[in-house]
Amino acid sequence: MPPPGDLPQQVARALAEDVGGGDLTALLVPPEQEGQATVITREPAILCGIPYVEASFRQVDPRVRLEWHVGEGDAAGAGQILFTVEGPARALLTGERTALNFLQLLCGTATAAHSFAALLEGTHCRLLDTRKTLPGLRSAQKYAVRIGGGHNHRMGLFDGILIKENHIVAAGSIAKAVARARQMGARVPVEVEVENLAELRQAIEAGADIVMLDEFPLEAMREAVAVNAGAATPVKLEASGGVTASTIRDIAATGVDFVSVGSITKHVRAIDLSMRFKCSA
Repeated sequence: MPPPGDLPQQVARALAEDVGGGDLTALLVPPEQEGQATVITREPAILCGIPYVEASFRQVDPRVRLEWHVGEGDAAGAGQILFTVEGPARALLTGERTALNFLQLLCGTATAAHSFAALLEGTHCRLLDTRKTLPGLRSAQKYAVRIGGGHNHRMGLFDGILIKENHIVAAGSIAKAVARARQMGARVPVEVEVENLAELRQAIEAGADIVMLDEFPLEAMREAVAVNAGAATPVKLEASGGVTASTIRDIAATGVDFVSVGSITKHVRAIDLSMRFKCSA
């Protein structure tokens, strides 16, 4: 799976934020000193972030060499070696924090996505992420969601139309909002967020492509699936709002097509990693 196109810029910004005018502590190390380091995970995780780690070290010094012991998207157990790295000691010490920040965040995102996606196995329902991402790291986190087995919703406001409550109020009605989207000629999916069955019917009749069922109880979701199935032109249904590991399977069983979970990117917990350094002879 190709990494995001803005990866070099993300890494450069992260290094600039951390290193600034120079790593003063690394200057304590002789410039000719070589070093080696091993990075392990202290807990089970889905590995994600290899391209970010490699870019972090190599932007500091292209002489750094890495060897991976776990592949991108593979499961790693507690205590397992993820990779070894060697090269100029100053570069290893300077790049360590940025590289591990990316790896901890992306492993955490991929692991969370994998845990939710696994709960949907055997159903036709797919896991979607949201725009609730860490500022400046959206493409990185959405990449991690894909690595973990989830699917991306729209990347931003530019590649999909999601008509929500405030848009409906401003446009005058669901029908008017959808009609305006069609008049614009936008070649992107048109989705409408609804809060009840009456609004669902309006969205279907208006010609939406997808309808998001916001905070629907399970019984209401089942009714929504039935209403949609009986429509002349059914839409895709997405369930959203307050989805947890204990509820996602029941939600999928209602027959919806997608379940979106903002917590996999917004409430992500970093995976506990450790880098063990030693000087080369």
